[in-house]
Amino acid sequence: MKRLLMTWLLALGLLGSLGGCGYNEFQRLDEEVKAAWSEVLNQYQRRADLVPNLVNTVKGEANFEQETLTRVVEARAKATSVQVTPETLNDPEAFNRFQQAQGELSGALSRLLVVSENYPNLKANQGFQDLRVQLEGTENRITVARNKYIGAVQQYNVLARSFPTNLTAKMFGYPPKPNFSVANEAQISTPPTVDFGASK
Repeated sequence: MKRLLMTWLLALGLLGSLGGCGYNEFQRLDEEVKAAWSEVLNQYQRRADLVPNLVNTVKGEANFEQETLTRVVEARAKATSVQVTPETLNDPEAFNRFQQAQGELSGALSRLLVVSENYPNLKANQGFQDLRVQLEGTENRITVARNKYIGAVQQYNVLARSFPTNLTAKMFGYPPKPNFSVANEAQISTPPTVDFGASK
């Protein structure tokens, strides 16, 4: 009788410890991170889809700086060629390659929009103005999506690094996930500042 009681107490203790191991919380937070990442990718794809129309509109401007256009086209090609898989979220090097490629595209687009200020015909081109507004809106959506992803990763990483849930993380293969770096944040989170001289 005493042995049976001890067995039941031990079983209840094990069940209680399993409930506090964080396994279900890892499942929930991992799904939140994946959903937030999907939205980041969706917004970056939206931006990549705008680039060809923007480049074609600018190409129509006589004597537009070819080097600037070339950089945008090359940066877009690089950004869209980076293979993004579910494993990217668990591979800091792959995540960094993706982050760098997107940062280069942001920089090239910023340069394009700044240079375009020197071309009065572009300022008056309604198609270009519409694309500029769409691009600025997309940059804002990228920032919102990335901020949501950063928050989801922070919650996940706190769980993965805290005791005793860090033991569960090691046992079930839930390593901390990479996040956008601070240095890169300054580069890619700021939408291009464009003043087309409306007051001129």
